[in-house]
Order: sequence, then structure tokens, then C-alpha cells
Amino acid sequence: MSLPVLASSLPLRFQIGARTLGSIQRNLVRVPLDLADVLGGRLPMLPPLDAAADGYQVTSLPEDRQEAMGFAAGGMIAFVRQNYVRYYADLSIGQAHYLETLSGSTRNSLKRKTKRVAEISGGTLDVRRFRRAQDMAAFHAVARGISARTYQEKLLGSGLPEDAGFVQRMYAMAAADTVRAWLLYVGGEPAAYLYCPINNHTVIYQYVGHDPAFGDLSPGSVLHLAAMQDLQDEGNLARFDFTEGEGQHKRQLSTGGVACVDMLLLRRSLANQATTAALGTFDAGTKLAKAVVQKYGLGDVARKIRRA
Repeated sequence: MSLPVLASSLPLRFQIGARTLGSIQRNLVRVPLDLADVLGGRLPMLPPLDAAADGYQVTSLPEDRQEAMGFAAGGMIAFVRQNYVRYYADLSIGQAHYLETLSGSTRNSLKRKTKRVAEISGGTLDVRRFRRAQDMAAFHAVARGISARTYQEKLLGSGLPEDAGFVQRMYAMAAADTVRAWLLYVGGEPAAYLYCPINNHTVIYQYVGHDPAFGDLSPGSVLHLAAMQDLQDEGNLARFDFTEGEGQHKRQLSTGGVACVDMLLLRRSLANQATTAALGTFDAGTKLAKAVVQKYGLGDVARKIRRA
């Protein structure tokens, strides 16, 4: 008989863009699907819950598996919190074929941006690659300096970690040859970083950021394109997993995607019913606001407000 899995207190956020307006805490067991699960359309196994748990948070569930997931949960409250495409890129097709899968406008834009960054750096793109355990300390020190200045860290708390546990795992993965990392320098100054673990021949888009001072040069996109070529040149990697959530960058550099949802499965109680009602009302209001922004072309104004 399987033992119950201890739940963690997770915030269910009322969030607009990068700004969190509030949250409701619930004790949830997180059940993430990896890319292989998503592409295979497999339902995750739901572990037994401990008595204090409110339910599950299932992430990256293929959209067409919602009904089956709700049935498997046995009468729990099923609530979809987020819809998105989980993007990925095929690393087995080679750089030339990969570039052909991108739109013409994306290829031309990346070519211009890469050329501009190279010109500022004396005519050559200054990308520094890190793979061996003995090199990762140098990467981490510089990448942490960039991360501390990014909005991902300041607003979302999702910058490159600096705790001892992460550093130890980083060294262990490098020793096992299951991590890749890159830095982009512009004019001799560190401008962007990318950190990607590897699991079963799939490269995972985990930590990324760029110094806002170089934002006009799109250093993150320039670095990512260079990293994709490195990964394709290795020859034994299958896919690049852009993980959960959407974004123009992921959309532009992917070769495929699967429509997914993040779903809450909550025990039936008045508190959990009230929680889903509040989240549903907020999400509907946010969706309406986005429609108004798109209709009247207020995107730039909305972005400034979200990051203010």
C-alpha cells in the first residue's frame, strides 16, 4: 500500500503579468508532467493524500485529457487555472533544417540582432560555454550578477538560485555531464545567461535572464540561438523543452507544441469551493481586461503598469 505524499503550502495567486495582487494558500501535492508525458498524452498517477492536504496541482496536462483527469480524481473539484501551449524544439534535425522551421521574419530578426551584438563586441559573437564541473563556479558567479538585476528575480523570485543546495546539485550534474550553461558578453560586459539541465536526452529550459541595460539588443534571444546550435551540434540530444507557460520567445524558437492546462483537483469543502469561485471570478476579469487591451491597442501601457 502506497504511503500518502506530504502536501506543501502553495500560493494560488491573483496575478496580472509579473505582479501578484494577492494569494490564497492551499496544501497541495504538485504533480508535474514532463515533456515525454505530454507528448505521449499520458495521465499522471495521483499519489495518496495525507489528511491535511487540500488536493493536487497538476501542471502541463494535455488539454484533451481534462475530462479523463477529472474522472480519475474521483469526484474532486476540478478547476483549470491556466491554458497554454507547452513548446519544444526538435534537436535531432540539425541547425540548417531547424532554421528553416522558423518563420522568415524570425530568422531575419535573429540574424540582424546577432550581427549587431557581434559588431559591438569587435565583430565576433562572444558566447562562453560551460559544461565541466570545474568551470561551473565561474559561470555561476557571473550569472548570479546578471540574475540579481533581472525582473524575473525582482518581481517573480525566479532568478538563478544562489543557495548551497543548488550549487551542489549544479556541480553534481556537471560531473555527470547532465547540464549545459552559457554566458553572452557584449562589448566585454556580461549581458545574458542560460542554464539548462538535461534529463534523458531532453534539454530543459530552466534559468534564463539578461541585464536590463542591454535590453534593446535582445541578448537573451541572441544567446538562445547560439545555444541551440551548440546543442544540435552535439548530435545525441532529442528535444529542447521550453517547459510550462507561453511567451513570444518560446513560440518563435520552437518546432512544435501541445495545448496544455494547469489543473487544481481539490477535496470538496466549503473553503475549497469558495477558493475556486474567487479564482474563477478573478481569472474571468483578467481575461476580459486582456481582450480590452488587445482591442484598443493598449499593450505597451499594460506592460509598463505590470512592471512598474
